[in-house]
Amino acid sequence: MNYPLSLSFKLLAISPQLSVTDATGRLVFYVRQKAFKLKESVTVFADREQTRPVATITADRILDVSATYRLRAPNGEEFGAVRRRGLKSFWKAHYDVLRGDVELMSLRERNAFVKVMDGILTQIPVLGLFSGYLFHPSYDLIRADGTPVLRVRKRPAFLEGRFTVEKLGELPPDEEALAILSILMMVLLERARG
Repeated sequence: MNYPLSLSFKLLAISPQLSVTDATGRLVFYVRQKAFKLKESVTVFADREQTRPVATITADRILDVSATYRLRAPNGEEFGAVRRRGLKSFWKAHYDVLRGDVELMSLRERNAFVKVMDGILTQIPVLGLFSGYLFHPSYDLIRADGTPVLRVRKRPAFLEGRFTVEKLGELPPDEEALAILSILMMVLLERARG
């Protein structure tokens, strides 16, 4: 993949659509999330026409802050998981990226103050529309040994969510796909913050 990657989605869509493009503008992943589902289930495609599925991501439980999201190939074989750290994620977003029961990486928000201020501002009528220009959370994807490999940053946008993914370290191709899909799921879960 050619970094930096760009993730974008509309904030006011009933059925959110998220696209991931690389530095050349080539579409890498596309998601159209189904609205009004109690148990999260997302299919990731390689094209906007949704004809080439790449993976499915399904929650292991209904409406839980500590859910685990299983990543499966189109043939149904599980190749990883993303687990949200429930209570830790209230203050700062924190997700574990797993292969089997082994934690490969963790995805952590860098600054809790930004999350709190963004959450407060979005609740104020009219001003909440502009929170996307003021607060820009960022997240680091860190290996179990503490080495940062990817950084996700929110970019200024009006009525749209825009993120960039920058490469900080090397990743084998199988771990890179797991990492990007984990970031994609994290963005879908955190998108309500603008």
